[in-house]
Amino acid sequence: MSGLAPHVLKKIKFAAELFKQAKHPLALTGAGISTPSGIPDFRSEGSGLWSKNEAMEVASLLTFRYNPLEFYKWFHLLAKQIIEAQPNAAHIALDSLEKLGCLDKVITQNIDILHQKAGTKSVIEMHGTLRTLSCTQCFSQFDSADFLKAFIENEIIPHCPDCGAILKPDVILFGEQLPQKAWLNAQKAARKCDLMIVIGSSLEVLPVAGLPIQTLDRGGHLIIINQTPTYLNVRADIVFTQDAAEVLPLLAEEISNNGR
Repeated sequence: MSGLAPHVLKKIKFAAELFKQAKHPLALTGAGISTPSGIPDFRSEGSGLWSKNEAMEVASLLTFRYNPLEFYKWFHLLAKQIIEAQPNAAHIALDSLEKLGCLDKVITQNIDILHQKAGTKSVIEMHGTLRTLSCTQCFSQFDSADFLKAFIENEIIPHCPDCGAILKPDVILFGEQLPQKAWLNAQKAARKCDLMIVIGSSLEVLPVAGLPIQTLDRGGHLIIINQTPTYLNVRADIVFTQDAAEVLPLLAEEISNNGR
């Protein structure tokens, strides 16, 4: 199957069995699924934007309201990384599982749109999306593509074509509440779910980190793929510490070859 150790391959087979038995499998993804695509895991020490800047201050709603130019100065590198990034093998594997009818939804903490680029249809974006921008004055919403291209290439700050006010990316900044509809849909999915696979999330950011508990408390199973420990490792059926871009394609292949 691959160069992975025999005990890891055994866990992949076990995980495939859990998927075969599940009626409502669900994926919860975090920053770690996108690092192979060149987007930094912001909370890893020495790498990523959180450690290079005071991002909890700069990437905040307060800073955007009172000093949007400072926000956009920080945001430039991240926007460039996201726009240029392509789905990796882990994103593609999740799309394959959805197409096989083996995955109901993907709940993601990421704003990078990589699940959608991979083809996945049912995605709940907990921290917003970079696909659109909204006016801070008249609240008109616009597709972000042309604005971000001008911003990345020429550092032109996006402004509203209707009223001229500055546009804000439709992502959740520090100090903002989660989008209510997404949160309600995520809770509903987690409660219905009988198998949740957590991929690339350290499960440190509430309230999303509590979603697996809702599945576990209703008798569901839990698989974790993350290179660092989470608080739920002790309750998971299976824990993989390998790269998701290596494990997930093998899991999808095992499920596809043996049927659900």
